[in-house]
Amino acid sequence: MASLRDVQTKIGAVKKTKQITKAMNMVASAKLRNAQSRIERFKPYAKKFDEMLGDLASGADESVHPLLAKREQKKTIGIVVVTSDRGLCGSFNANIIKESLKLARAKKAEGLDVKFFCVGKRGRDAIVKSGFEVVVQYRDVMAHFDFSLASKLGNELINGFLDGTLDEVVLCYGEFVNMIKQLPVMQEILPISREAKAEVVAGSGKDYIYEPSVEGLLAELLPRYVKVQVYRGMLDTSASEHAARMTSMENATHSCNDLINSLTLLYNKTRQAAITTDLMDIVSGAEALKG
Repeated sequence: MASLRDVQTKIGAVKKTKQITKAMNMVASAKLRNAQSRIERFKPYAKKFDEMLGDLASGADESVHPLLAKREQKKTIGIVVVTSDRGLCGSFNANIIKESLKLARAKKAEGLDVKFFCVGKRGRDAIVKSGFEVVVQYRDVMAHFDFSLASKLGNELINGFLDGTLDEVVLCYGEFVNMIKQLPVMQEILPISREAKAEVVAGSGKDYIYEPSVEGLLAELLPRYVKVQVYRGMLDTSASEHAARMTSMENATHSCNDLINSLTLLYNKTRQAAITTDLMDIVSGAEALKG
């Protein structure tokens, strides 16, 4: 049986761990409110943007803009992986990485060359260890980012698609559903699917008048659409990261409480056993003196 000092030391260590997990839970909660506010402000813009672009793209031919053109023979696929820079958020990053690697292996089995564009340190480290090529990486950016980062990455993806370096681009990120649920999502962003955009606007029943021509507007809006999707993925991942960390730290705090209770019970049992042993020694000594 462990000594009283050993048990006390373990209880003290677990209490310190509990203080850390509780503090991290509070920090994650504060950051989550800010991340939720950002994505809630952005979603109406993204939704309206999708509606307008859907109306434009549904009536346009693929030859209008090269970002709409699907290629018969694909050689290279670009996978954009958006994860967090820090850990301690449960299986959140692992789920995104797992799905992106699953897609990469499937495309590689089809004979395609796979190139990764990584946003976030956790995803980058995992992809490098897996042996796939990482052509672009942004680390230590998820704590403070804005649309300029999404615009920069979007330009790299668009240029790669236009010059033939990339034939397809898929975005992998963590979608924020609620505090408990964060789902890994894979979304094809290049080439831009006219069918998908048409489904968005199918039930709107709105008739738009465009000035200048549809072709001129698409030339401006299609590149922005790619950047908007990348930025939305980054916002979703940021909110999901903090929600997952908050839940993970809350579970860790509960585990610390359970462990403290268990160790306290062990301490009491050990202390009682020591007292009983001392009493038996005293009684035995007294009996020996009587004899």
